[in-house]
Order: sequence, then C-alpha cells, then structure tokens
Amino acid sequence: MRLLIRVGLAVVGNAVGLLIAAQVLDGVSVDASGFIVAVIIFSIASAVVTPLVTWLVVRRVRSLIGVVGLVATFVVLLITDLLSDGFSIEGALDWVLAVVIVWITNLVFTLASGPLTRRLLRPGPA
Repeated sequence: MRLLIRVGLAVVGNAVGLLIAAQVLDGVSVDASGFIVAVIIFSIASAVVTPLVTWLVVRRVRSLIGVVGLVATFVVLLITDLLSDGFSIEGALDWVLAVVIVWITNLVFTLASGPLTRRLLRPGPA
C-alpha cells in the first residue's frame, strides 16, 4: 500500500511539474489530449533513468551527486519530448528553465511524500 501511495504521489508531482513548466514558459507546450500520455511517459522514464543516472554518477564521480536530479530530469524531459505528441519544449532557455522547474516540483513532492504517506496510512477513528 505504501508503494502505491508513493507512486501515486510521484505521478501527481510529475504532472504538476509539467503543468507548471507549460504555464510559466512560452517554449513549453502541453496538449490537453496528450497530457496523460506525456505524464505516463515522463513517470516511466523517470523511474528508469533516475536510478541509472544516480548509479553512474555515484560509481564514477561522487562530487557530482548534487546534479544527478537535474541531469535525470533533463534526460526524462528529452525522452518525453521525443515520445509524446502532446508535450514539447522549444528553445535552449526554456529547456534549462523547464528542467529546473520540474526538478524543484519533484523535489517538493519527494520531501512531502513521507509525511503524506504516513498520514494516509494512519488508522482513522473507528
């Protein structure tokens, strides 16, 4: 149950990050009909790429561990942009800003997921 809640929160965090980037940046667009597909692609790619990039960086250069999240977010956004018709990013500055916005949003959701999971799993009054 805990895993399902964490996955659900991660997907919501991914969706919110993509929506914020699309609202704030002119070069990021999300098509309403393709948004769900974009979130699914982003979430699956994130689940695969983030641990892989983390493993590669930790194994090779520990001093770069702080940028793992940014690199992983860039790779996942690139995969989503390439595979989804409903999501695109245009322009170098928008790419950089989209990576930062989505990374910060996911960081907030990651930090909040522990307390949210505990609250959701706490037995309620009978």
